[in-house]
Amino acid sequence: MKNTIGSPEIKSTLPSDESTAPGYALSQLVLYFLKVGAIGFGGPAALVGYMRRDLVEQRQWISAADYNEGMALAQLAPGPLAAQLGIYMGYVHYRILGATLAGLAFVLPSFLMVVALGFFYVQSGGLPWMQAVFYGIGAAVIGIIAMSSYKLVTKTIKKNWLLWGIFTVSATVTFIREEENLWLILAAGIIVWLVKAPPKSFKLASNAISPLILLQITGSISTNSKLTTMGWFFLKAGTFVFGSGLAIVPFLYGGVVKEYQWLNERQFMDAVAVAMITPGPVVITVGFIGFLTAGFKGACVAALATFLPCYLFTILPAPYFKKYGKLPAIKAFVDGVTAAAIGAIAGAVIVLAKRQLTDITTVMIAAITILLLARFKRLPEPVIILAAAVAGLLIKNEL
Repeated sequence: MKNTIGSPEIKSTLPSDESTAPGYALSQLVLYFLKVGAIGFGGPAALVGYMRRDLVEQRQWISAADYNEGMALAQLAPGPLAAQLGIYMGYVHYRILGATLAGLAFVLPSFLMVVALGFFYVQSGGLPWMQAVFYGIGAAVIGIIAMSSYKLVTKTIKKNWLLWGIFTVSATVTFIREEENLWLILAAGIIVWLVKAPPKSFKLASNAISPLILLQITGSISTNSKLTTMGWFFLKAGTFVFGSGLAIVPFLYGGVVKEYQWLNERQFMDAVAVAMITPGPVVITVGFIGFLTAGFKGACVAALATFLPCYLFTILPAPYFKKYGKLPAIKAFVDGVTAAAIGAIAGAVIVLAKRQLTDITTVMIAAITILLLARFKRLPEPVIILAAAVAGLLIKNEL
């Protein structure tokens, strides 16, 4: 039995915009993303790794080219990387309906989990065991992310010296700055484009690049209603934060704790811990923050406002990626952006490891996780997460 997340493969003859019908039903893809959202641990690096492993390599529902295009678009557009890639995977064969259902299925399980945790958190005045659980799980998650990043690197960049150079620069810059740099990612795509498929004229190049600059347009608005203020703040968080869901944490801290003072620092760190100990996209922490700030309505407003931009920024340009993505110039650009995106993920792994692996025990938990995943290819990640949670509770004497 293959170690995949989802239901057995069943052929389908449903119509598609592609020249050949997809080898799966839309319901199968929705079930797959429900399960990824329910048991997919490890943050963006792990989640995008799961999608490549399951959808591209094992089930072969999605081609490697479509996956790479989705990765490039997800990295170029604002919002959480894993959620955008999931939305694009739904779009590949089933267009807007597929993108919508895949996105909802991916986010819904973890949203319900963080809302439930938020309810118990409020009722109990805090979760004293959470830090103990996070101590073990956080270290194991580092191991899971590291293995997922390694697989992405070896399977995508391969032996291309130019892509390796871009990967190294992107990883280094991300590690030093502790955030993804959109301009570096754009530059990576342009460099590979100019090297592999140079345009015939400067005017053609500038016309192709200029629409990407529009992604940097920003704005401001003043409101009085708390829910409206929350909606606008989280809309900005989803619109102007690029890369992985991890990149949103500093932005949220500045608004939630410093500017609006909706939460104190301890509550905010607990919110981040909740995002790490629950499956699905890390950015789902906004649901927990919204619940603590304004109850269930606040959770819904925060989640909807955060994920709406990434949904729109995926489905609107998607047709152009599908139509022109096979052209040599576009393919070269996508290759460069993909290499930079994977480098950014690798750099983020190092940043997270530096913060999470604070003693010999956490280092050992991460190392054991890596060894187990390397040795036992079919070992489910949730089993490791559960064992790490119990270890954390035992080590911190919470059991």
